[in-house]
Formats: sequence, structure tokens, C-alpha cells
Amino acid sequence: MWQRLAGQRLRALWRQFPAVLILGARQVGKTTLARRTFPRLPYLDLEEPQLRELFTADPSFQIESRGKPGMILDEAQSVPGVFPALRGAIDADRSRHGRFLLLGSAQPALVRGVSESLAGRVGILELDPLTAVEARRGSPRMAWRRLWLAGGFPDAIRGDFRDWWEAYLRTYIERDLPALGIATEPLLLRRLLTMLAHQQGGLFNASQLGAALGVSYHTVQRYVDVLEQTFVVRRLTPYARNIGKRLVKAPKLYLRDTGLVHHLLGITTLDDLASHPIRGQSWETFVIEDLLRRERLIHPYSSAHFWRTATGEEADLVIERSADRYAFEFKAGSGRDATAARRLERCITDLDARAGWIVGQLRGTEPLLPSVSRRGYEQCIDWLPP
Repeated sequence: MWQRLAGQRLRALWRQFPAVLILGARQVGKTTLARRTFPRLPYLDLEEPQLRELFTADPSFQIESRGKPGMILDEAQSVPGVFPALRGAIDADRSRHGRFLLLGSAQPALVRGVSESLAGRVGILELDPLTAVEARRGSPRMAWRRLWLAGGFPDAIRGDFRDWWEAYLRTYIERDLPALGIATEPLLLRRLLTMLAHQQGGLFNASQLGAALGVSYHTVQRYVDVLEQTFVVRRLTPYARNIGKRLVKAPKLYLRDTGLVHHLLGITTLDDLASHPIRGQSWETFVIEDLLRRERLIHPYSSAHFWRTATGEEADLVIERSADRYAFEFKAGSGRDATAARRLERCITDLDARAGWIVGQLRGTEPLLPSVSRRGYEQCIDWLPP
């Protein structure tokens, strides 16, 4: 059983708001987290036909009769009438916190219901796949390389990750998206996902992708929006700072889980990955996601960007916390790269960042330049910039 880092953040929101919403992809562990954190709360899955029928017919009565000690409502977006009913129940006793825990894997419908009916009444927690520290604590023999290969979904790392991802994709494309009212062509979406895997971490060019797929750039933009809203894609925006330099303005796109990238590209083993051209971009994705999954829980209002000038100066990741910035470069090798260190130091100067790190696969930490250090990934598993 995985001990999730998000549990502490969930308890803090529970003490602060009448309702808390846990957002996340399917199979990421939302239900397990909710039931382990609050084992005494009644659990109701609104995708269960009989319950959905009861809540659709009279959501206010069901909430009033069942929710005296509070309740966990899974897949709350399945019954849109639940949101205004929850608002009525909350407003009847507004001073009482920690009453309703909502779970959902479909961000568009949930956020719409929350924004229309529960604004100011609900705290939001986005649950990500497992971090390396969570995987190691849950299974001491679990090596981070397995997590890199198979991705962070709990069931994917337990068995054959490619079989799991194929079943997951079919369900996501053929059932989940239509259930959300999102019209997509399954074959086209699958082709787009495969193209994004080949271009992992590249600049987003909707016109170029559309031409390759034989569709308009509007269609590509709509599909990418859907993938982002349902936690499949991360759109990393460039950091904008007026320093008199020409900056790249297009965002970078990442499939958020490396297990999905490897499945789409036919990578089955670590040996396959070691010799594959995508290895560097896959490593970049893996470390970015691992850092940001933990960063959001400790510093929930920080923001993530990348930095690239027209002349090629680049930082793979810039984390901004209020007035402080930290820059990162990711190397799938040792990380002892003097040229990369000097380039990152120039980025630190341009960004007015506090410090920067090159994250590689060797163990240990060592200074490379006054403001740049190298960190082996083993030293990053439970570390964030101070």
C-alpha cells in the first residue's frame, strides 16, 4: 500500500473548507487516498447505477439523509444536480468544515460544477501519480528506474506496464471521453498521442501537427486542450521576463507520464530505453514530473515554466515561488557537463534566480560553478530547493 504525500495537504484543506475536491486521472489512487485518510466517512460511488438514479431523482434529500457525519462522493460529475444540492447543504451550516469529499477524474465537468455552484466553499487537491519517494516507501525494493520505465500509476508498476497502458488508453479514448460529452475520433487521437510521444518536450506547433495528421490546427488545439484538462498532457509555458532578449513564446508539450510515452513508442525494457533516441526527453519528463508533483504539495502556489532565448540559452525548468526563482537542467548521463553548467549560469543571471541545478544519473552532489551544482537523481528523490 502506498503512503501518499498528498495526505497531509488533504487534511489541511479538510480543516479549512466545508468540501474538498480531489482531482486526478483515473486509477491514480484518489479513492484509496480518500478512504485511508477518512476511513469512517460513508463512501458513495455515483457511477453505480442505483445510487446515480437515487441522487439524480432527489440529490438534496440524499445528501441530507446520508451526509450527517459527512460523505465521500466518487465521480461526482456523473450527477450534475449534486453540486447545487451541496451548495444548499453547506450554506445551511457554513461554519462547519470537513463535510464533503468529492472525487473525480474528469476535470472539465467537475471544475464547471464547482465554479458554478461551490465557488469559495471547496478546496481543490490535484492528485498525481506516484513520486519516487512514495514508491520507495511503499515498496523498499522499488527502484526509481522502474518508475521511470513504467510510469507512476500504481497498477502500472506492479505488472506488465504495457498491457496496463493499452487497456487504460482504450478505456480513456473509447469510454471516458464520450462519457464526458467530448467528441473525438479515437484513431486520430491515438495518432496524435503517438506523435506527441515522438516529439516529447518539444515546442507546440499546432499547424505542423495538423498538417501531419491531415486536420486543421483548430482540431489539434482542441484535442490538446482535452488531453491537458484530463491530466494526460502538461503544457509548460515559457517564463516571460523583460530583459531585452528575444524569447521563445511557444509552450512545450509533455505527455505527463513516462510509462505512456514508452508504451506508445514500443519501449519495453530499460535496455530498450537506453538505446532509444527519446531517452533524453524521457529523462527530462520523469524528473520534471517528480519535482513538480512534490513541489505542488509543499508550495501549492508556485508556478513552473521553461526558459529559452532565440540564441539558444535554455533552462529545462524554472520554478517560481513568489519573488524567488530556481533553474534546472536535466541530463540523462552524468550531469558533469561544463558547457551546460556555463549555459545554465547565464540563464540564472538573466532570470535573477537564486540558484540552479543540473540533475543527472550519477550519485552525489557537487558544485560546478558558484551558482550551479550537479545533483544525482538519488539525491533528488525527497529533495526540493529550500
